[in-house]
Amino acid sequence: MTKTAWITGSSSGIGRALAKRLVADGYQVAVSARNAGSLAELAAEHPGRIFAYPLDVTDHEAVRQVVDAVTAAHGPIDLAVFAAGSYTRDYAKDFSVERMRQMFDLNVMGTAHCLEAVMPGMIARKAGHIAVVASVTAYVGLPGAASYGATKAALNSLCEALHPELAQHGVTLSVVNPGFVATPLTEKNDFPMPFLVSSDEAADIIAKGLSQEKFEIIFPWKMALAIRLLHALPHRLRFALTRKMLRN
Repeated sequence: MTKTAWITGSSSGIGRALAKRLVADGYQVAVSARNAGSLAELAAEHPGRIFAYPLDVTDHEAVRQVVDAVTAAHGPIDLAVFAAGSYTRDYAKDFSVERMRQMFDLNVMGTAHCLEAVMPGMIARKAGHIAVVASVTAYVGLPGAASYGATKAALNSLCEALHPELAQHGVTLSVVNPGFVATPLTEKNDFPMPFLVSSDEAADIIAKGLSQEKFEIIFPWKMALAIRLLHALPHRLRFALTRKMLRN
């Protein structure tokens, strides 16, 4: 029987590449994002395998309606990947509550809306797999990523808290912590991005990690090692290094 996956944030970047990879792995894939045109193009490239469901995940009721529509058309969701998110650099000198609120509304509350919509069905069936896309910035507060890193740290904590209970109900939960991935979001960066990987490479790593039911899928390994070492340092040494990342 063909398995059904639902991916948010799939109009570009990791979400779009992962949708294509899952089709190659035999899934039928429902894709959601705000860019309806991009979703339609993706679905047209894979007729009968990818299905477009335009959605703004910050709209609580709309998320529930899409989950109901996907389930009605394609059966229970076996794999849900929540990749919708945004990134905007911020600094102390121009810190904005409104910008931070917008990032939390999308990155955190948008994910929460999706979790609320899919968890009850999976728990009732005692089956299913949920993956939340966060970031290695969850490990260390980095200059320029105060709001973004805070949202990703929140997602990691959320997943760690939910994992034991979901496992008790037969539901697998994974958190994906990528380093720098070549996407439309990172194209805006005007600084060196060490260990940059393509969206297709990221999709391959994520798909493999999901198939192994890993809790954390963190990559590339060099970035994972660097960020974990930075996290392990005493604050005095850590700040000495992160001060070097400050922009003039």
